[in-house]
Amino acid sequence: MAEAAARAASREPDLRARLVAAAQAQPSDVLAADGYIFATPENLASLAGEMKEFFDRCYYPVLDRINGRPYAMLISAGSDGTNAVRQIARIATGWRLRQIAEPLIVCTHAQTPDAILAPKQIGAADLARAEELGAALSAGLAAGIF
Repeated sequence: MAEAAARAASREPDLRARLVAAAQAQPSDVLAADGYIFATPENLASLAGEMKEFFDRCYYPVLDRINGRPYAMLISAGSDGTNAVRQIARIATGWRLRQIAEPLIVCTHAQTPDAILAPKQIGAADLARAEELGAALSAGLAAGIF
């Protein structure tokens, strides 16, 4: 989903979209971006560990330096994804970011140990929705709406 959103965002000729894994993202990456799409799986009704660690590592170094920037969320969840959404929204509120779209939650319905551990296949319709989100963010940035 993150790749689909980044691919669509890259189509805007005057913008450069970067896909940065949470484990590699640094405060300098957050400061350099004009907008964000936070993409994460929900694990055990919470943010994935790497995404939580990203926020822990970057929160204070960028606090009050990215106010008003736009953001959106992509969540892959086994059941509902709402706790991951809630956690990101609280962090984004602290950063004073501006949510530009409803969170995109893709439910994989992985409920058994085998299904949870198996690689997930995201369907074409959900990938198209992720692309639309990436395109909307980049178009809004390019047009000066965000």
